[in-house]
Amino acid sequence: MSIEDVRAGMTGIGVTVFDGTKREEFKAEILGVLRNVMGPQRDIIVARLSGGPLNHTGVMQGMSGSPVYIDGQLIGAVSYALGSFPKEPIAGITPIGEMLATDAASRRTVRAKHGQPSFPISAHGLQEIFRSSAGQYQLVSLESSDTERFALSQSAELTSTRMLSPIATPLVFNGFTQEIHNLWESALKLSGFLTAVGSAQASPSRDQLSLQAGDAVGAALIRGDLTMAGTGTVTLVENNRVYAFGHPFYNLGPISFPMTKASVTALLPSLAISSKIAAIGDVIGTLDQDRSTGIFGTLGAEPDVIPVTIRLRGSDRSFNDTFKFEVIRDNILTPLLVYSGALSTFLSSSRQLGAATYTITSSTRVRGHDAVTFTDIYSGNTAVSNAAAAIANPLSTLLNNSIATVEITGLEIDATAIEEPLTAAIERIWIDTPRVHPGSIVKLHVLARSYRDIEMLETLTLSIPSSATGQIQILVSDASSLKTRPLSQHRGNRTFDNVGQIIQHLNATPRNNRLYVKLIKSSAGAIFNGTQMPDLPPSILEVLEGNRSATGVQRLQTASLGDWEIPTKHAVSGSRTLSITMQTE
Repeated sequence: MSIEDVRAGMTGIGVTVFDGTKREEFKAEILGVLRNVMGPQRDIIVARLSGGPLNHTGVMQGMSGSPVYIDGQLIGAVSYALGSFPKEPIAGITPIGEMLATDAASRRTVRAKHGQPSFPISAHGLQEIFRSSAGQYQLVSLESSDTERFALSQSAELTSTRMLSPIATPLVFNGFTQEIHNLWESALKLSGFLTAVGSAQASPSRDQLSLQAGDAVGAALIRGDLTMAGTGTVTLVENNRVYAFGHPFYNLGPISFPMTKASVTALLPSLAISSKIAAIGDVIGTLDQDRSTGIFGTLGAEPDVIPVTIRLRGSDRSFNDTFKFEVIRDNILTPLLVYSGALSTFLSSSRQLGAATYTITSSTRVRGHDAVTFTDIYSGNTAVSNAAAAIANPLSTLLNNSIATVEITGLEIDATAIEEPLTAAIERIWIDTPRVHPGSIVKLHVLARSYRDIEMLETLTLSIPSSATGQIQILVSDASSLKTRPLSQHRGNRTFDNVGQIIQHLNATPRNNRLYVKLIKSSAGAIFNGTQMPDLPPSILEVLEGNRSATGVQRLQTASLGDWEIPTKHAVSGSRTLSITMQTE
């Protein structure tokens, strides 16, 4: 039915699921139409709902998309609710004509580019990402004339909350720890989402995996041993094309989310706004559009997702578990979901064992390129979040690079949880000879002290270059200190020409389980686009710095004569420098 034919006083029938997968009817009394309230030619139908449990629960989260019919003709989808603590189940209905027109006119768009997520991430940081990376939460104000025309109460309670807002989308979390629930809840509550208790369950058989108007439907972000999915209701199925929600999931534009069957386990009445508690079923198709008037998809083929495998074991062999889940492909959401999945998996063991250290071996596979791989150790009070961050940060860098599109084909993570901290601090360094000549061999001794006050001595043989003259320095550093030094090739301001260089840079990142030794001398030079150029004549330096197109020039006062690494079984910290003078006799 065209919105032009919708009149106040008409009575319609809505369809939704209140229990299990059974579609049930409710009544909808049309109160009127709000014209152009969502933008040019964007209207909202206002209706009073009744029947079934609605008189007790009011409009419920999870009802988004419930179709409403008048004389057998579809007018639109229940998608908006009236304010907070409403006295009546007043709903806003998105006209079906707008939903169909939006899908028909959908085309590939370029989403606004925002800063890539950086981990570990706080609740505030997550809020900023969701606030900036997608469309804003749309509200519709009801004026006094509207409430009078619709015969709504003029009470003070209603006056203070006279707003139609999109019905919050319940986001089912299953398999996640409470810490992850809290992290996402604080960020999503301002964006039209509600974290909800739910479950994941297999649908009985493939022949029951079709959808009809009024069915519960899910938009999955993570599936497997961990589940995260938004739930709502199907508005229309036409030629295997599915229309749902009646408002955006997150207004992301083109998407590729698994579309799943869902069922309602229970209803949760609330004075503020009630909710359906849902269970997520099997994938039955692909959601490919997330627009202002709803989410749209097609039954049949499943979308391509990223498989993640985490093998987690205790150092005392008390447990050895494997977790598998799949995440959607999205530059912003994918790293967030992998971080949340890894962190939740690690926290589940940390809470039981009090683990203070994690050793991580991670491999991120990239189509057409080498994998991003590393082995490292994280210890101390923030070990669990730093371990999860180490997995997610390379993923975020790859997906948000400005050079070329990257396709991630999977992640494999092996983690060991250890009950005690494995930390050590560098105390002193020395060499065993007072006279050092160019071209000579010297032994460097590094003394570190562990968390249990145990001395650890490492010895490294150094070859002094024959070209070394004057005073030189031996630097022994941890990874964190090394990254801040001008000689480091791992600084964040270097530029890359291709994805291969980014992967090479990520694989060469300094690690906590290494001591880094450098032989340094004073020498004017520069780092140009990530390449170290020591011993440059002053004339060359002036040319480089005077070239306006040479944006990657960084002045150096020192040059590296040699680099070594000492592997350790601890997360080491500290930095020491030893000065020696080359003997010419």
